[in-house]
Amino acid sequence: MVSATVNARGEIADLKFHTDKYRSMAPAELAAAVKDVVERARRDVARQVSDALGDLAPGDSAARAQAVAGDPSALLQELGLGPMGPPR
Repeated sequence: MVSATVNARGEIADLKFHTDKYRSMAPAELAAAVKDVVERARRDVARQVSDALGDLAPGDSAARAQAVAGDPSALLQELGLGPMGPPR
């Protein structure tokens, strides 16, 4: 029914409605559907970027994915650059 494309920063690059079904949806139902597809697209692109970085970036894949999604705190902590100093 709806698809979303996001860029590597997780910003919406394209949003398409493939049917007219959205016209008969309640506003809250449509909003939930759009939010769901955008969040799935963001998770997918974050995973793809994290996988592409592979061994080129320090930290484990979860920390890289979190950094790509906009929160670099775990990656910085692993590198000893976080507010709490080096990991223990």
